[in-house]
Amino acid sequence: MKKTFKLTHPTITPERLIESIKRDVNKYVKRERNKKLPDNVDFWDFNCSFGHTEDDTTDIHLKEIGKYIDKAAEQKLESFYLKILVKAGIRNKKTQPDTPL
Repeated sequence: MKKTFKLTHPTITPERLIESIKRDVNKYVKRERNKKLPDNVDFWDFNCSFGHTEDDTTDIHLKEIGKYIDKAAEQKLESFYLKILVKAGIRNKKTQPDTPL
């Protein structure tokens, strides 16, 4: 998902727009997570970027998207850019430390 979201609308309040944007993001993530995993892949991971424009983005974690959307609304921005790309994730096994009993 690469999209510029607008936070202004002539008839819809900004609070409802924010709820709608968050709902769209959650629906996209859920849809992507439900896709069949390829062989040798443990889970779907996401690369996320957020910025005022497409050229001015910073990498963020998936769980921080809601906070950044709220910050954009507090700053009364007219729009913001959000990019969420899916990638295959492989779990790394933790090694047990060698401790004698």
